[in-house]
Amino acid sequence: MPAYIVVETDIHDPEQYKLYQQATPAAVAAGGGRFIARGGELAVLEGDWQPKRLVLLEFPDLEAAKRFYESSEYQEAKVLREGAAGFNMVAVEGVA
Repeated sequence: MPAYIVVETDIHDPEQYKLYQQATPAAVAAGGGRFIARGGELAVLEGDWQPKRLVLLEFPDLEAAKRFYESSEYQEAKVLREGAAGFNMVAVEGVA
């Protein structure tokens, strides 16, 4: 069953963050994933959550999502965003 990674981002250094953005597509693809949403316009429909930027990734299953996160490709990309953005990230199983 598919799995999704949801990322909430608060960018502090846009120039440094661009390096991370350039590195992540290859890491996502190598992990078998794809971008569903990547920082598009947001509309808060309910509650008081006001994310500044959201990213949604899809993977074949939860194990693939976890392998992506732990992969050397993503860990190398992750170093590029240190100090550039605050991150919250969660993986969740989809519906079969």
